[in-house]
Amino acid sequence: MSQIHQQTSLSRCPGCEEPLESGDLFCGACGYDLSAVPPPPDDRPTMPIGVPVTGAPGAGAAPGAGAAPGTGAVDWPAASEVDSSDRPAPLHRAADLPGTDSGGKPLPTTAPDPGPSPDPVRHDVPGGPAGAAAPDDSGDFALAAPDPRTAEHTATPAAGTKLCVACRSGRVDTDGYCENCGHAQPRERDHMEQELGSVAAVSDRGLRHHRNEDSFAVSSTALPDGSPAVVAIVCDGVSSASRPDEASAAAASCANETLLESLPRGTHPQQAMHDAIIAASEAVNALAQEPVRVPEHETHRHQNAPACTLVGAIMAGGLLVIGWVGDSRVYWVPDDRANPPARLTEDDSWAAQMVAAGLMNEAEAYADERAHAITGWLGADSYELEPHTASFKPDRPGLVVVCTDGLWNYAESAAEMAAAVPPDAYARPLHGAQVLVGHALDGGGHDNITVALLPFAVPPQGEGSAHSTA
Repeated sequence: MSQIHQQTSLSRCPGCEEPLESGDLFCGACGYDLSAVPPPPDDRPTMPIGVPVTGAPGAGAAPGAGAAPGTGAVDWPAASEVDSSDRPAPLHRAADLPGTDSGGKPLPTTAPDPGPSPDPVRHDVPGGPAGAAAPDDSGDFALAAPDPRTAEHTATPAAGTKLCVACRSGRVDTDGYCENCGHAQPRERDHMEQELGSVAAVSDRGLRHHRNEDSFAVSSTALPDGSPAVVAIVCDGVSSASRPDEASAAAASCANETLLESLPRGTHPQQAMHDAIIAASEAVNALAQEPVRVPEHETHRHQNAPACTLVGAIMAGGLLVIGWVGDSRVYWVPDDRANPPARLTEDDSWAAQMVAAGLMNEAEAYADERAHAITGWLGADSYELEPHTASFKPDRPGLVVVCTDGLWNYAESAAEMAAAVPPDAYARPLHGAQVLVGHALDGGGHDNITVALLPFAVPPQGEGSAHSTA
């Protein structure tokens, strides 16, 4: 992610590199049609990952607002039907599906017209080439961190003292520095892992950043009919904003808690995801209202609103529901690798806008230095929040990969991500997440890296169950 004001048009023609004027529809030098829209790449979110159910008995084809607590029924609509192009249209406004708000009141069936609004862009790279050492909280540049996969771990000495992870001999003082070599010790968030049943997540600081500004939450609960629901939330702090680590932690925690409250009530998971993103946004906004004590050495720095991106996935009732704001992604990797993988999200980014407008192809757009300028995020200065949600009904088992750009920068296309996922990740999701983090570290580890893996199971035919057993 990056953060500057948006440049609304290309400066040079994608065909001949001649300068362009703002508002040009054709290149004056070579005649390149700047309004042409190329066909979508194979790994765009519109790719089907299975045959959608179109009203089969027991599939929940009829829309419903969710069952009341204690009824034991979940009456949910199926995933989007296939259109004339044989491709599903998975993106919806959450208000298109009946649901309830956090107070249990019915939601409106149509969304109000927000009217025109600014189209801001954020960047989380404060300048300098990719992979450069990042300044730490004191303004100094942090050294590249050791690879967490190969670092040795020494048992904590007696009497509660800690030994330095760098020199392995000096004691660590109360400020977190080695009394022998002065090396700053890793913080708790530098490397985090969690496994909960069949869902697992790993987050790592990477090899260049001075702290981990990513956060995640994984959890599970039960729907009113007793079937399971599994949740994964991944958030990426915007580095150029103030307190990005706090923003990502607040968003992940709030979204997770909101889902754990709404799903057991029978709220449709797509509606629940929408509500969770709204709640997470409010939690991040609240950080901007809190009084903050600025360290003396940072008084010269501009303090702005904390901000982060969010992406999440829910497996419930046989559906895979995703939601996102920003450029973190969800990929689908079939358990049978003979079937094609797919990317299920579309970035809120400058590059994605250029591709959608037909001004660049995907390779050109993501090679541009402005590629990671995000156009959607959670934060008090986001102007207008537009959560994206999508619902799928896979007809085969597969692995759901939820990750920040610290991973997908090293496995951008769906095929590249599938190739990086180890063959046994469906059965061993924690090991699979560790391998993917290692893949990003091997690639340079220029950003924080976070990934959650959710194996999606499809019940065998004839069991009469529409929900996932993952």
